[in-house]
Formats: sequence, structure tokens, C-alpha cells
Amino acid sequence: MEALISVSTIYLFIVIGFIFKRVFKNEVKEKSFVLLNLYFLQPVLIFWGLTRAPINNEFLISPLIYFIAIFITLIIAFFYSKKIFKNYQDRSIFLASSLVGNTGNLGIPLGIALFGEASVPYTSILNIANIFYIYIFSVYFFAGEKFKFTDALKEIFKIPAMHSAILALLFNYYGFSLNEDLDKVFNMGAYAAIVMQLIVFGIFMSQVKVKSANWNLSINITLFKHIILPIIGLFVIVYFKIDPFVGAIIFLELIVPLAVNNVNLSSLYNCKPIDTTFAVIISTLCFVAFMAIYVIVINKFFGL
Repeated sequence: MEALISVSTIYLFIVIGFIFKRVFKNEVKEKSFVLLNLYFLQPVLIFWGLTRAPINNEFLISPLIYFIAIFITLIIAFFYSKKIFKNYQDRSIFLASSLVGNTGNLGIPLGIALFGEASVPYTSILNIANIFYIYIFSVYFFAGEKFKFTDALKEIFKIPAMHSAILALLFNYYGFSLNEDLDKVFNMGAYAAIVMQLIVFGIFMSQVKVKSANWNLSINITLFKHIILPIIGLFVIVYFKIDPFVGAIIFLELIVPLAVNNVNLSSLYNCKPIDTTFAVIISTLCFVAFMAIYVIVINKFFGL
């Protein structure tokens, strides 16, 4: 119940974005919000997140296991998509978004709700792994139709979030720290990015028409995000025989619903942002519905 309350309070800002767009309609230019968030606020959020806890060898195993589970599932999804989707953009959205969870805005606070503040270092470094996956693989899939592979790679490194992530990792590695005043500024910027991202999701959500929604895409994304990936992830975690507490946190980060960042990128590259938004909505609803089952799995396999 505590986890569900945590989710509902965080997603309150989605309702604000939804009402905002419904009331002001064409006066709201969602692309402007996407650009503001993606190019200015997101880099602040990423730098802030990557400097919250020191990075050391103790945490390296967590993203390694996370990536192994993700890439095994991605290989299966790649061949699966060729048989299921005839539309190139549908296939791009499926490959780009189905494995990208909301590890930051939802995963970190949910980890605190379920496992306490001791989970923060692990959820933070797993969020780092997710960020690199998003800004390398997801961007490539979203932009792939419009660019050659080399051009897509160039587009990836044009996004300030990549520069911010590299800078933050170096900043953290060499043991630098922000003074109190700068830390306050980065805190404000990070929370502003989270709020803006949820509001943008609400804006796109208000434009979804259930009758004309892309159910085939959403159902297949949900299948991989909430069933295939958790099963594969569970096998990988058990295989590595790591500490149950860490294993439970990795499993949590694998099952969180689709990241709202998928909407930002699909909008940026004009890759059916409304369909992507609908997929995020279905994923979020399924996550809530499956939450009781996930808790049982965590208790059974990790004893927590």
C-alpha cells in the first residue's frame, strides 16, 4: 500500500498536465516543453542524480546484471518485432521503449518506499545504466528511420544529457563536491525536471484517443516490459547469486513502468508520440495491477 501511495503522489503532476492541455488546447505547444526539458532541465537532473552517491566497485555488479538482463531481452525483442510489426515506426517504438523503465522519477522513490534509504545508492547507479541505454540505444531506434547509423550516433552526442552524464561521472570519480549554494540550485533544477517531465506526459496523455489507440503496439510492449523482462531478469539475478537486498532492488528497477522520457524522444524525432504516450499509460496501469504479484516474487526469491 505504501508503494502504491508513493506512485500516486508522484504521478499527481500528470493530472496537472492533462488538465492544462484540455483547458488551453492549441495554446499549449507541447514541443516547446519537450525541448526545454530535454535540452536544459534533463542535464541538470542527470548531473544531480549521478553525484548523489560515490561510485565505487561495490556497485559495479548491479548495472552489469541489469544490462545483461536488458540485452538478452533486446535480442529476443529484435527478432520478435520483425514478425509482429509491419510498420517501421511501430517497430522502432517497440525496440526503443519496451525495455526503458522509469528508474529515476519512480524507481528511486519507490525503492525508498519498499527498502528504505539504504536502496538509494543502488537505485541511483541503476538509473545511470538506464540513462546510458536511453541516450544510446533508444535514441538510435527512435531516430534510425531518418538517419544512417553514423548520423544517428552523431545525433546521440548532440543531446546535452550525454555530456552531462560524462561530466558528472568524472566529477564523482575524482571526489569533487558541490558547495551548499550550488547544491541547492541543482536540487531545484532536478526536481523541476521531474515535475516538467510528468507534466509533459500529462499533456500528451490528454491527446490520446482510446478508440483509435495503437493497442497492438501497447500490448506487445507491456508483454516484454512486465512479463518477459522480469522473468529473464529474475533468472540472471539468481544466476549471479548476489546479496538478496541488492537482487531485490535490481528486480524492482527492471519492473518499473515505461519511462516518460520515451515520450520526450518520440516527440523529438516525430516517431508517433501519441502512440508512445498510450504505451506508457498501459504500462503504468499494468505495473499497478501486477504490483501485488511482484511483491510476492520479491518475498519468495529475495526474502524481503
